[in-house]
Amino acid sequence: MSQARQTLRDPDGFPVRGLAVTYGDRARLDTHTHPWAQLVYAASGVMVVQTPDAAWLVPPTRAIWVPGGTPHAIEMRGTVAMRTLYLAPPGEHPTLAACRAIEVAPLLRELILHIVRLGMLDAGRPEHERLEGLLTDLLAAGETAPLELPLPRDPRARGFAARILAEPGREDTLADLARGAGASLRTLQRLFLAETGLPLEAWRSRARMQQAVVALSAGASVTETALEAGYQSPSAFIAAFKRAFGATPARYRARR
Repeated sequence: MSQARQTLRDPDGFPVRGLAVTYGDRARLDTHTHPWAQLVYAASGVMVVQTPDAAWLVPPTRAIWVPGGTPHAIEMRGTVAMRTLYLAPPGEHPTLAACRAIEVAPLLRELILHIVRLGMLDAGRPEHERLEGLLTDLLAAGETAPLELPLPRDPRARGFAARILAEPGREDTLADLARGAGASLRTLQRLFLAETGLPLEAWRSRARMQQAVVALSAGASVTETALEAGYQSPSAFIAAFKRAFGATPARYRARR
């Protein structure tokens, strides 16, 4: 058995459990924790997953790995068919030790849906042990999706970040958005750089790139995606997207 396959254990004999539930637009699971790790995935719809340190927009092409004990909240954008897995506390495998976004390849997607249909995996059944091993190997080796958004901790900057995340493509200037934030734009710029490691302008651009990935995953054209992400010029959007991902939006969409 590989090192990755040795990472998941549960004393009651059911190391992996699945959950299928559909949520309406803007439904929210407030910040909570549980001892089991969670693979947050939706077969359709978009989620916003937020931990104390970061936030992700999650289309059906990716999932978020949340280790046990990590506070997290989930908000739905549109109707979301959540198909999520709970896994017994992992061992020391480095790729499973922290939150990360995982690109969901077709094999991983079908495996998630199959386990959800089963309900839970029984460690006493060889065929279930094989499924558990394959799942763990795919999660450990899965490609990490880019554009994690680190979050500031200062309440004023945190509220400002939430305003941008709610509508990444808004055309308002940063100065306009800063009104009512409880801090000047200069203060917010200082806080974002100190607490996220990113200048505020770069942070907003990354939020817009997350929105672009969601739109492309839903089948939007490059022009539609550019407008949804807050770019008036498709050419400017294409250049920014290529800097972020190393590929044009059209090629990125084709790969998925």
